[in-house]
Amino acid sequence: MNPSFPSSSSLFFTLTIIFCSFHSLGFANRLIQQTCKNCSKTDPNISYKFCVASFESNHRSQHAKNLEELGLISIKITRHNVTDTNAHINDLLEKNKSLDPFIKECLDDCLEVYSDSISTFREAIRDYKAKRYSDCNVKLSSIIDASTTCEDGFKQKNNGAISPLTKRNKDTFQLSAIALSIINMLINSDV
Repeated sequence: MNPSFPSSSSLFFTLTIIFCSFHSLGFANRLIQQTCKNCSKTDPNISYKFCVASFESNHRSQHAKNLEELGLISIKITRHNVTDTNAHINDLLEKNKSLDPFIKECLDDCLEVYSDSISTFREAIRDYKAKRYSDCNVKLSSIIDASTTCEDGFKQKNNGAISPLTKRNKDTFQLSAIALSIINMLINSDV
């Protein structure tokens, strides 16, 4: 046997692994696309492109085998976004000591609602894993409310204060809506 050529059995094994990997990625991509299509069709607040991009940015979603796994991933993507936004608000407050008092008050309020949301995720994930989807739905709905409450706080002043968190709040809202949409699919399919 020539040592520079692999044996036919090792070549077959390698090709099988490569084929299975591509097949698995293809299935996950179809699952993501179909799920995002269903989410955006049932909720006008969800952009198909945003949904797909959110899942594609997370390596775990490329290995999702079913809607239930994708749902947990969507909750974890949302949790990461909320945690990152919370840290961003902290940075804004620490680095900008001369903030307008109204903006500072709004950021403090946002920090509070986002901080509360972080602890809510532990319970939501526990409920989700136990297939208590209705309970998880309630908890994720409070996270959607946090992003709306944060953004609305900046609109309370008549001089048109500009929120430095608009994009982050919109992302949190949409990510939460995606997770809620998946949970509703699971509730309706009696998984």
